[in-house]
Amino acid sequence: MSATPAPPTPRVRRPGPSTVRLLLAVAGLLAVCVLGATVPVPIVALGPGPTFNTLDTQDGKPVVDISGLPTYPTSGHLNMTTVSVTDGLTMFQVLGAWANPDQQVVPRSAVFPPGQTQQEVDAKNDADFDSSETDAVSAALTFLNLPAQVIVGPDIPGIPVNPVLRPGDRIVSVQGKPITKIADIRAALTGTAPGQQVPVDIVRGEGAQQTVTVTLIQLSGSTQGGLGIAPVARPAAPDDSITISLTGVGGPSAGLMFSLAVVDRLTPGELTGGKFIAGTGEITATGDVGAIAGIPLKLIAAEDAGAQVFLVPSANCAEAKAAAPAGMTLVKVDRLDEAVADLDTIRAGGTAPAC
Repeated sequence: MSATPAPPTPRVRRPGPSTVRLLLAVAGLLAVCVLGATVPVPIVALGPGPTFNTLDTQDGKPVVDISGLPTYPTSGHLNMTTVSVTDGLTMFQVLGAWANPDQQVVPRSAVFPPGQTQQEVDAKNDADFDSSETDAVSAALTFLNLPAQVIVGPDIPGIPVNPVLRPGDRIVSVQGKPITKIADIRAALTGTAPGQQVPVDIVRGEGAQQTVTVTLIQLSGSTQGGLGIAPVARPAAPDDSITISLTGVGGPSAGLMFSLAVVDRLTPGELTGGKFIAGTGEITATGDVGAIAGIPLKLIAAEDAGAQVFLVPSANCAEAKAAAPAGMTLVKVDRLDEAVADLDTIRAGGTAPAC
């Protein structure tokens, strides 16, 4: 018998260099896709946030709740505006936000300072918001020239802490002159100089009235002495109260709109004339309006909500003009009294100072 020949050994084809390169490229592309779709990057997206009518209610409770003082009907809208922040974005989500004209992408460190926890950032935002509420009430009481209790506010960054007066102290008199408005403090210190010691009558907590001796500090831009405090005002009568409540919002930029809502509630007539007014701006206890961030996004939010007029801190006017939606009136504001006068002008059919 003859032997059957063995079958030929199949030839194994090894991939050529071009095939290897293709496979490596596909594997690399898949890796990039996985990373781009799953791994967060240190970038956040900013967008238009919700707006809230400060003349309305939230969860059945007035945003501005006034007790013990005479109030009057209101109409229309005085909407505060916000900016939304989206964190934990992947690279693909960042690219999507970058391509969206209604969003901005910024380094995460611009919103969440390095070295601070989320809890610390939230606490700072909550504290700023609480301060804006207090200053808004103070500014409204000051504008309306209503008698008030003048209270020592939180310590001022950059100013030496007064070792005698404490936050929460009620100032009764300075150099024997009664203090019923914030402006009374400066008036009572007319003719004084830094380093001079003056008597200040206070009430601390539930204690009795007492007299303390305060060494005056140098006030910026003035030769007059100052107490070295940030005073705030609240209604004079113990049973009277003005409470601002709005959950889910942080930061100081709602101060102007809160103040306007308080003024509208405490004065006859309707400040808005039924119009939809939106705006933004920090406010001091004496009514100065300060610049804020995020104006272009807040304008988008206001337009989406239906606003016809937007109140803009004057320092933000250039940015606002560049981003203004068609048909929206931009009103320039430096102080609370200006904002009230501007709304009076608009209600009467006139033209308010514009950006």
